[in-house]
Amino acid sequence: MTELGAQSVSDRTSRPGSAVAPPRILVVEDEAALSLLLAYNIEAEGFAVERVERGDEAELRLIESPPDLVILDWMLPGVSGLEVCRRMRAREATRTLPVIMLTARGDESERVRGLTIGADDYIVKPFSVPELMARVRALLRRSRPDRVAALLVAGDIALDRENWRVVRSSRSVHLGPTEFRLLEYLMGKPGRVFSRAQLLDGIWGLSAEIDERTVDVHVGRLRKALALAGERDPIRTIRGAGYSFDETFGKSD
Repeated sequence: MTELGAQSVSDRTSRPGSAVAPPRILVVEDEAALSLLLAYNIEAEGFAVERVERGDEAELRLIESPPDLVILDWMLPGVSGLEVCRRMRAREATRTLPVIMLTARGDESERVRGLTIGADDYIVKPFSVPELMARVRALLRRSRPDRVAALLVAGDIALDRENWRVVRSSRSVHLGPTEFRLLEYLMGKPGRVFSRAQLLDGIWGLSAEIDERTVDVHVGRLRKALALAGERDPIRTIRGAGYSFDETFGKSD
């Protein structure tokens, strides 16, 4: 195998059944639909998630059991997200806890204000869910490298999240950005069946006006790149339901 494949036996590798506890993410958002969407995508990444709707509720959770990362809305009932962030930075237990601020305020002065008060990152609504999840992973890798694997490995396939590389056995697999995200999404939950609508939401985001048949096109491209010269196809089609990454892949080869 290449150097990337050799790394698959290191501590950076994510495997099903790993004893390492998943990172915990606290979502503080009072828009119910957005909160549910974030929770769904966070869990799809293999992270644990807790949701609260008020700033004062977030304060209690942060004191009782600090998570590994906070996704924090600016405008909240009870206590504003900006004030929650300021108080976090004033407490020793949460001083370095990563915070991504969500807001409808897109002015440069407001972004500067949020970052100055202590937010690590700032994203303006409406936003791309895949972009937000990429920022979550990046922050977690910097703050808790022991909890977030840079590699996903299944059988002879290794996906390097940091360098956007995929290797199968001794060859590099050349994927476009969408196919890479699709493979990462499916590999993150082997055996889980995702409908086309769920894949559209997770890969393209809710704001994308794309037909569900687009998913089939990209799955076809992914399969073609992964399975050359008679190699086993790791992507399963579940008729009438969607797609999944074969959870037995690599176990019986």
